[in-house]
Amino acid sequence: MVTSTRQGAALRIVAKPDHSSTWHTNLLVVAALSIPCLGFGIVFAFMGAWPILPLAGLELACLTAALYVVNRRLQCRHVITVEQDTVTLAKGFGMPTEHWRFPRDTTGLCVVAEKHPWEGPALALHDRKDRVPLGEFLSREDTLRLIELLQQEIKVAPKAHPLQVTF
Repeated sequence: MVTSTRQGAALRIVAKPDHSSTWHTNLLVVAALSIPCLGFGIVFAFMGAWPILPLAGLELACLTAALYVVNRRLQCRHVITVEQDTVTLAKGFGMPTEHWRFPRDTTGLCVVAEKHPWEGPALALHDRKDRVPLGEFLSREDTLRLIELLQQEIKVAPKAHPLQVTF
């Protein structure tokens, strides 16, 4: 998902992955699945098949861990701030952990054409010294929206064949 806000001359763009459910919803799903799973495990344990109970618990623990990892990865944010003289990119999970600051007059957006029509193009912000990949997690539509927003603010390199540009 790509959102933008303009405050005076500054444009702030936030790119984040589509997020279908919250962590609270995931916990409700785990709770709903644990009732029958552990219920059957307890019944079979009383019937003498006790190894089913720890396996049912392990299954629920693995499901919870997988949902946590996916939810954590969906907390990724790329915040691009285009000001009068600078372009700032901040990346992180929940809070920014990496920052880049580029001079606006030498900053460009590199667009690498997609390999398949279902994929979106690969993006990178760059200046003369650095190149930083951008929005790897975005859908095709969101990537095109991000390109459209950035085209109005900075230079965009012509679309290149995937083999011509390396990161």
